[in-house]
Amino acid sequence: MQEPLRVSIVSYLNSTPFLHGLAQSPLSEQLLISKDTPAVCSEKMLLGQADIGLIPVATLKKIPTAAIFSNYCIGCDGAVSSVLLLSEVPLNSITAIVLDYQSRTSVQLVKVLASNHWNITPEWRNGIPGYESEISGTQAAVVIGDRALAMKNEFEYVYDLGEEWKSMTGLPFVFAVWVATKKLETSMISEFNLAFKNGIDSIPDFCHSLVRPGLNDQTIRVYLQHYIQFEFGELQRKGLDLFQSYLRHLSLD
Repeated sequence: MQEPLRVSIVSYLNSTPFLHGLAQSPLSEQLLISKDTPAVCSEKMLLGQADIGLIPVATLKKIPTAAIFSNYCIGCDGAVSSVLLLSEVPLNSITAIVLDYQSRTSVQLVKVLASNHWNITPEWRNGIPGYESEISGTQAAVVIGDRALAMKNEFEYVYDLGEEWKSMTGLPFVFAVWVATKKLETSMISEFNLAFKNGIDSIPDFCHSLVRPGLNDQTIRVYLQHYIQFEFGELQRKGLDLFQSYLRHLSLD
């Protein structure tokens, strides 16, 4: 019997359409799926513990054997709503920014924006679990994922990193892409793309199952259908290439 393909996927709301699509696909019998943080997705791909991953774009260069194979991604074209800089003071008053430990891409994006768009030079501090409580005075923090969606209304100053990137570049931003370290047959790639499309098309059908404290059905539906952009096309690739060029310039890659 052929060994199942090991798939590592980010365990955030924005990946649920992919999970739903894969669960309904004939592919599901050939896959061993694990739900991980972005950092763990990258680590598993790097260590050979996963064959396919939805990985943060900031770590692409660290996995030379990984190839983007899908027409779908996790991205935005303007505001994303779940990758935020939260603060009690405006940008020019921020003296320190605590960085979310769960995502390298968001950490690098905020540094690119600080240097090239906001023209601020805060002290960068690494966050640990519970760091969200440290947002106070002139210390802000980057918060991502479901926590950001739940916390965004608690602060006077909320800077959406997707919106800020769009303002700076005019391009979409890509947070994560589907990569494989094994060569996939063309037919299997088509099956993956079909599964992802079916999952995205089914968003209205399963939103109610994702409700949790602070996130109701309508909030989740709007987030998945209007903020997250799943297509990985020419403009998304241009945005990805530009981001990687900023990382090289800032020596962040």
